[in-house]
Order: sequence, then structure tokens, then C-alpha cells
Amino acid sequence: MHNIEEACPTGASCGCSHCGASGPEKEGLRQELRQILPAAAVFAVALTARLAHLEPDWLWVVALLGSYVWIGREILAATWRNIRQGKIFDELFLMSLATLGAIGIGAYGEAVGVMLFYRIGEALQDAAVDSSRRSIQGLLALRPDVAAVQREGSFVQVDPASVQVGELIRVRPGERVPLDGEVAEGSASLDTADLTGEPLPRFVEPGESVLAGMVNQSGVLHVRVIRAAHQSTVARILELVQGAGQKKAEIEQFITVFARYYTPIVVCAALAVALAPPLLSRLPLAASWFAAPLSFSEWIYRGLIFLVVSCPCALVLSIPLTFFAGIGAASRRGILIKGANFLEGLSRVQTILWDKTGTLTSGAFAVSEILTEKGWSREAVLEYAALAEMHSSHPVAVAVREAYAGQLNEEAVTTYEEHSGLGVQARVNASLVVVGRNQLLAGKGIAIPEPRRRGSGTRLHVAIDGDYAGTLVITDTVRRDSAAAITRLREAGVREQHMLTGDAEATAWDVAQGLGLDQVHARLLPQDKVGVVERFLEKSRSGSRVVFVGDGLNDAPVLTRADIGVAMGGASGLDAAIEAADVVLMEATPSKMAEAIRLAKRTRRVVWENIGLALGIKGVVLVLGAVGLANMWGAIFADVGAALLAVVNSLKVLRFRE
Repeated sequence: MHNIEEACPTGASCGCSHCGASGPEKEGLRQELRQILPAAAVFAVALTARLAHLEPDWLWVVALLGSYVWIGREILAATWRNIRQGKIFDELFLMSLATLGAIGIGAYGEAVGVMLFYRIGEALQDAAVDSSRRSIQGLLALRPDVAAVQREGSFVQVDPASVQVGELIRVRPGERVPLDGEVAEGSASLDTADLTGEPLPRFVEPGESVLAGMVNQSGVLHVRVIRAAHQSTVARILELVQGAGQKKAEIEQFITVFARYYTPIVVCAALAVALAPPLLSRLPLAASWFAAPLSFSEWIYRGLIFLVVSCPCALVLSIPLTFFAGIGAASRRGILIKGANFLEGLSRVQTILWDKTGTLTSGAFAVSEILTEKGWSREAVLEYAALAEMHSSHPVAVAVREAYAGQLNEEAVTTYEEHSGLGVQARVNASLVVVGRNQLLAGKGIAIPEPRRRGSGTRLHVAIDGDYAGTLVITDTVRRDSAAAITRLREAGVREQHMLTGDAEATAWDVAQGLGLDQVHARLLPQDKVGVVERFLEKSRSGSRVVFVGDGLNDAPVLTRADIGVAMGGASGLDAAIEAADVVLMEATPSKMAEAIRLAKRTRRVVWENIGLALGIKGVVLVLGAVGLANMWGAIFADVGAALLAVVNSLKVLRFRE
């Protein structure tokens, strides 16, 4: 069977061979069935012969015992090893005790049947576990086995792990990019769907970044490697998804603790069922309650039924598997969830706080208008602003520089100072230029006149040598599916959706009203956003979750402070998003947030279906067994059948559709 990392990614253990290395190891379903089928054939013949009263009976008893040894030898050996190591109470112990007890009272067929169907159930459960694990194995295909690297004047095929940062690799049409890098030569369209979920190709040219796993659709690219293979975006995505099972959901944590104490209680309860009624019927004070002393063999048989029914594998295996399937299903849809705890948390979201720029809007800024004061020309105001913003990497600064059509002389800028979240100050051609928000200019004693007209867009104020010179109006476009995302989230049960932004309130409300958001929190610095999140956390209901959704580029403190931080990456911001958030939307599409919450709710619903299914079946058979209306075959169904049904039910999550 699988080891603990493969089968039970969360580490929950009931002692079965899925949940720990203490159980018998197998190489696959076919080998398992090859070992089971001969014993099953002998069992079927011998049991039929005994039921038909064919002589000699001892021959069929020997045949059944032989089947038992063949089918159960590894489980018995594993049980003995565990006992010697002090690991007594687990499912293997329950199976061994129940079947040996059945042999002790002459129920040979039932003993073999329990062991046989337990092994068959485990083999089928293994197949289901493999199906779940394959949900993330497609990510492995994103890592090419070879890279064409330039060495000694020619390109040679090597293992990507041997390529050093700074080396030049070649990517031909139809090939996957093997390593993260920057295009040094050539241009091409790249298919990023496998990595980000974005259906449209991305065109790249020299100076632009590419990520491992993207597929070159046209043109030859020469790429300068910027990260080693083990640090590439794909490697970190794989590490993230494969390690997600280590962060358990609350219900998984409960099941893990529950299983630790459950089995000893079950064994004691089974002993009570087997011994208490017969002993009580023989006490002088209680003898009058019974028509005759109760049979020890009959009640021991009922106690053995109790042991078989009570095995916890249906819960301990299916619950972690459901969350694992949910994480795998999410990863196939471009949603990376860093742990089962975050997947469970998404199912309880009541409040979402959205960052505006780069999240609800595209972040593609442009200067739409230039308003001047005191005789300054639009060209002069824009030139001074572009020079002052020359050394800033902020998207607004990039938009200002792109709006200036002339050549920027870097030597004209002699000093430069950036004020985080407020703007910049620079010495340009001997003039002191301040470009930024109201607070920056007000702090320097520069008066800002009332705007001549109000409208949407971010206002970037420009002052030269202490005099207010004008305003640059910066506009951004709303992502085309933002409004649909807000609506779908409300339909999914999210009660409140607010916008957090550093923009002016008028600009923020223009966007918010078009999207249908509940409230706007404007003119916020990065540290102010943390304060807003903390206020929502204080007033949130018990059990509900507060989510912050940002672009992952400059929201790290807020992402960390929220119950669940969600970063929307896209091809350009994916690297930062993976580091910053608990959940990563690999495609820059807000509607993925609604998909993630619906998937989380579906996963949680399946978890509770499995709990109800397992406990319901086991409860019914336990009651029937206690009153003598269920036999060992019913107990086998209640254990193996319930576990198998729960596992198969878990796989519904993999077939999730919006």
C-alpha cells in the first residue's frame, strides 16, 4: 500500500496500511489482487463445501485456515511488529483480534471473510487514493526534463538542475520553458494556460520575464536564467501543493486526536459486550432476569462484530482524502491553496476586503488628463513629473514616464527621495519637484487649490520650488469580470464586500458603485489597510473568516493579518503572490475567488457527508449486532463497505464544476 505521505497527506492515522508505514507495503493494485485472488478462490470453494455439509469437514476447515494465513499473514505480522513497538491500538490490531477471536469460537468462514474483504477494500481504496493523487501529478509535466543551454559557443541538452543562474537557454516553438528567466533575444507567443489558467497567449519580447512551464507557440527565444531549477516558480508551486496536506483543517485535527483514543475505547467496549451479559446471567442476584445463562460463544461473536464495525478507517482516511482532492481540484483550476486549513476556512468566508489597483482593476495606468496652474504648460508639468519619477518602479510612475513623449535626461535629476505610499521628491535641473498625494504636499506646506472639476481617476499633484504647478489625472480600467465576481460571491454566501484603496474617495466610489461593493475605505496607506482588517477581525462572527484579496506585490502585511490572504498573481505577479499569500489565484481573474469559495463549500459538504455515511452505517450495524440481528458479514460491510463508499464519495470533489 501507500506510505503516509502518499495516501494520507495530512498524516492522520488509524493504523491501516493507507495511513502509516506500519502496515504491509504493496507495489500496486495488480500485485495486491494477485495475492488476494488465490485465497479468495480457496475461500469460496471451502465455504461452499461447508455450507453444503460436504465431507470431510476437517478438510474444508484446513482450507479456510490456509486461506486465512495466506491473506492475513502480512497484517498479522504488522500487528505483531506494532505490539512489540508499543503501538497496540490501531485498525490492524482490531482486524487481527476480531479474526483470531472468530477462529477461536469456530467461525472460520467469517474470520477469512473479514480478512479477505478488508484486503479487497484496501486495494480499492488504494486505487481511489491514486486517483486523487493524480489530480496534482499533471503539474509535474510542467517541468521539462532537458534544457538547451549555451556552452562553449553552442547549445547542448542538459538537465535543467545543472543550469546556473545567468546562463543562456534556447526555447524553440512547441517546447516548454524549462527555467524562469528574462528574454534576451527573440519574441514569441507563450501559452500560459497550464501555469496560470489564462486562455489567451502572452506575447513576450526582449526584457520581459518568462516562467518555467510556459509553452512557446512561435519564434525562437534566448532566455537568460534568473533562478535555479529548485527555486523556479513551477518548483515552488509543486512544493506548495504537495506540502499543503501538512496544514490540517480543524476537523482533521479532531479526527487525528479522536483516532488516538477511539480504538482503546472500542476494545474495552467489545470486551464488555462479549463478557458482561454472560457473566451477569450467571450471578445469583441477576439470574432471575434471564431464562437461562447466556452463551459465551454467542456474545463473544457479538463482541467480535463490534470490533470489526468500529474500525475508524472510513473517517480517518476519507476526511483527509477529501481535503487533498479539494486542493488538487483547485490546483487544476489555477487556484493554489497552501493547506487544508485554508480550504476549510474558505468555506466559512463572510467578509471579503478587496484591494482596488491591480486586483479589481487591471493596474494598467495611463495619464488621461493634465490640469495646470499659475501659467505652467501641460508639457512642462508632465516633463518635471516624469523626471522626478524616473527612479520609481511604481506602476503610476511608469505611466507618467510613458506619457512623456520626449527623451528623459537622467543627469537632470541630482537628488531623489521616495515617500512610501505618498509620492516622490527630486531635484530636477536645480528645481525642487514634489509629485504625489495631498498628504505629501500638505506636509511640505504647499497649498492645493480646489479641483476645477471632479471625476474618476487618481490625482497626482505636482509642485515646483514650493509652488503648486498642476495635477496629473491617472486612470485605471476595471477588469472585465470584476462585477460578475462580486455578484457570484454574494450568491455563494459572502455577506460583505468592501474595497480598500489609497485612491481618493470619489475615484474609489466610482469603481465600487459600478461593481456593487458594500463600502469603500479610501486614502489608505499600507499600514492603514492593516488597521481596517483588524477592525473587521474584531467584529467578525465566531467561526466566520475575513479574507483580503490583493495582487501580492505590496500587500504582504495585510495578506498576513487577514484570516486568509488571497493574492491574485497572473503571469507577471505570480512569483510574489506565491510568497505572500495563503491562497494564490494564478490567473489575474477576480471570478476565480468565487470558484475557490464554491469548491471549498463543496469539499466541506462532502466531508460531512462522509462523516454521516460512516457513522450511520456503523451505528445501524452496531445496534443490530448487539441484539443478535447482524452477523460478521454485516460487520464487514459496515467497515470495509463504509470506508470504500466514503472514499469514492470523496472523489466527487475532483469532478467539481462551477
